[in-house]
Amino acid sequence: MSSVQDDRQRASDSVQWLLKRNCSVTPAQLGWLYVSLCVISMGIAIFFWLQGARMVMPFAWLELLAVGSAFVVYARHARDGEKIVLQGGQLVVELENGGRMQRAEFNRQWVRVEPKSGDGSLIEVSGQGQSVRVGRHLRPELRPELAREIRFALRASRPLQAP
Repeated sequence: MSSVQDDRQRASDSVQWLLKRNCSVTPAQLGWLYVSLCVISMGIAIFFWLQGARMVMPFAWLELLAVGSAFVVYARHARDGEKIVLQGGQLVVELENGGRMQRAEFNRQWVRVEPKSGDGSLIEVSGQGQSVRVGRHLRPELRPELAREIRFALRASRPLQAP
């Protein structure tokens, strides 16, 4: 029973920031949109091809290829995001970009949080010989506030030291 209580206490002591890209269309919705665009575009192209306009079909295929390529790039980055978790003695930063996950763990006692160059720049989280930049999915004017929140959380919830 005390193990369950310890787990609940640790979970309640954690702080999490989730920064995600603002996507109004999911990849599945985008797929259906592309299929409907293909049906309509090819229907029009076939109509004009049957009327004798033979060059319509190659341009329709070219159009669908270009739009499809743009949709693939969009869908690949639709789930990009940053997750920053402060739990116990660790600050964990997970970055997802184009399906690739990058994870960095820092000891909360040694981590530094600061803007890279200016007020609107990305926030650099560094310590123990590694560094990660966060804040890509946050408006530049809000990045200093995020850095302050992380610093405050690092100071406010330090684990108690045993005597």
